[in-house]
Amino acid sequence: MNRSCFVMVGLLLLCGIASAAEAQEHDFAGTKMCKVCHNKAETGDQFGKWEAGPHAKAFKSLAKPEAKEAAAKLGIDDPQKSPKCLKCHSTAYWHGETVKTTKIKVEEGVTCETCHGPGKDYMKKSIMEDRQKSIEAGLLLPDKSLCVKCHNEQSPTWKADRYTLADGTKVGFDFEQAAKKFAHPNPAKAK
Repeated sequence: MNRSCFVMVGLLLLCGIASAAEAQEHDFAGTKMCKVCHNKAETGDQFGKWEAGPHAKAFKSLAKPEAKEAAAKLGIDDPQKSPKCLKCHSTAYWHGETVKTTKIKVEEGVTCETCHGPGKDYMKKSIMEDRQKSIEAGLLLPDKSLCVKCHNEQSPTWKADRYTLADGTKVGFDFEQAAKKFAHPNPAKAK
């Protein structure tokens, strides 16, 4: 590979463009593996926060009357069985219309690995303790480009005025506000 190719790859990585497609080179670990380390109150109980939030309920939300109505308008009989819906409502489909992993049940909804990338290669404690090693092993640090893979105008329940920016502008998605809403930091790391 010539020098200009290396420069281009470096720029793409710096810009955050190479994320989800690259991460699929890694294998999924599944929520049970994430829970082993991320369920303690003293380290932020990230698993509990996920479990109580809307991402964990994303698959179940497809059974609601509003979801069935929205799906019917698109000619979809059962949104809980439609790849068009599951690509965003289940990590098992991971941003696509085919099952990408069987380690995560479709019914688990949007799990840790949708946002943080397939974790089998970065889940070891010795790797997780070093952010750079974790990233090299497939950890994704969620950013707007990852979120808008699902939170966009293609969603049949999209609301163009869901968020209000500081200047009063209405937008359908605001990464800053969403990130605060779903934040799950480790308080032990803040010390």
